[in-house]
Amino acid sequence: MKVAIAGGGIGGLATALMLHGAGIDVTVYEAVPEPRPLGVGINLLPHAVQELRRLGILERLLPLGVATEELCYANRHGQFVWREPRGLAGGYSVPQLSIHRGKLQMALLEIARQRLGEAVVRTGRKVTGFVSDGGGPVRFHLEDSVTGRSYDEKADVLVGADGIHSAIRAQLHPGDGTPRWSGQLMWRGTTLAPPFLTGKSMALIGTRGRKVVAYPLSAPDARGNALINWIAVLDNTAHGLPGAEDWNRPGRLEDFLPEFASWSFPWLDVVELMRGAEGTYVYPMIDRDPLPTWTSGRTTLLGDAAHAMYPVGSNGASQAILDARALTRALLEEADPSAALVRYEQERLSATAAVVAANRNQGAARILDLAEERAPDGFGDVGNVFASGEREAIAADYQRVAGFTAAGVAAGGAGGRPGL
Repeated sequence: MKVAIAGGGIGGLATALMLHGAGIDVTVYEAVPEPRPLGVGINLLPHAVQELRRLGILERLLPLGVATEELCYANRHGQFVWREPRGLAGGYSVPQLSIHRGKLQMALLEIARQRLGEAVVRTGRKVTGFVSDGGGPVRFHLEDSVTGRSYDEKADVLVGADGIHSAIRAQLHPGDGTPRWSGQLMWRGTTLAPPFLTGKSMALIGTRGRKVVAYPLSAPDARGNALINWIAVLDNTAHGLPGAEDWNRPGRLEDFLPEFASWSFPWLDVVELMRGAEGTYVYPMIDRDPLPTWTSGRTTLLGDAAHAMYPVGSNGASQAILDARALTRALLEEADPSAALVRYEQERLSATAAVVAANRNQGAARILDLAEERAPDGFGDVGNVFASGEREAIAADYQRVAGFTAAGVAAGGAGGRPGL
């Protein structure tokens, strides 16, 4: 069997590694001629990290990031609303990993080239469409990103892992429209600064329309500074969407910093953290509505092409890695490729649609909105703000929806060939 993957991002490369580990022939077509380590920090949750361990690559990735120890929710006064242990500290057998998106993608690319061969990841090749030949192989159209030359290739299965603006998704669902904007803008940056709290803490501060997320991406250096990833989120509905999204669009401190002028806490000075960044980037918080189907014959979708979601709850890249596992298993265990894609879709479509919906409702970060609603001026005892067990239930419900309860990860971690 020959599988073609459109897109050499995290989802596409993870899929290629898993398929190769299962003995399936695979080729990746990436539109960018020379992939570069773009983006800022992301988190990989334990159920996704477990899949990377099965691939035998976790030890290569761990030094590139930080094994997160706790997740903290705080109000705009710097008071802690909820704290929970994460990763190994939370009883998982694998860590939660905070890592630079670009570093992760470059590492996966290097590993793929080493394991599969240099020619397997074909850069500068954009998949622009496909033609299904009945029940047989898929013919797909390619465009050379450098010369503009167009030509066709064939594969037994075509996987669209080509991102939120997927050409394959557009062909499968021509009436799908554009991504859905939440009304919020995100300014993102990284700063060398002293680590806060445990030094491996991830903090969410504020509420839905005015929030800061911060977590380290490195261990402290000789001067005691770690690379801190931060995100400032503001409601921008009144001013509208400032053009199409672009991960490399520079942002300006004056456009968002005044909204956080008073956010200086004993455990983190938010304003100083933002001022210390070498640069900032602005991006709208967008997702896509869940689709009724991802699959047509021997063509299917994966990752953001299938289920782009708000960056709430650290689930975008994690869910793409889970897609890769499910697709590999289905292709290995089903003799008919079309039946395998149907099985894959049945396992993953409704599961990821539930995460998209939960993220639109802020996931477990709803705890912050409730705290602001009930105690806008802060509190003396957070136990007087929430009913007994309420915060625990909200956090546990999101873990269940997103599929990373400690019990669920443990149950899914026994045995199996690499990537399955």
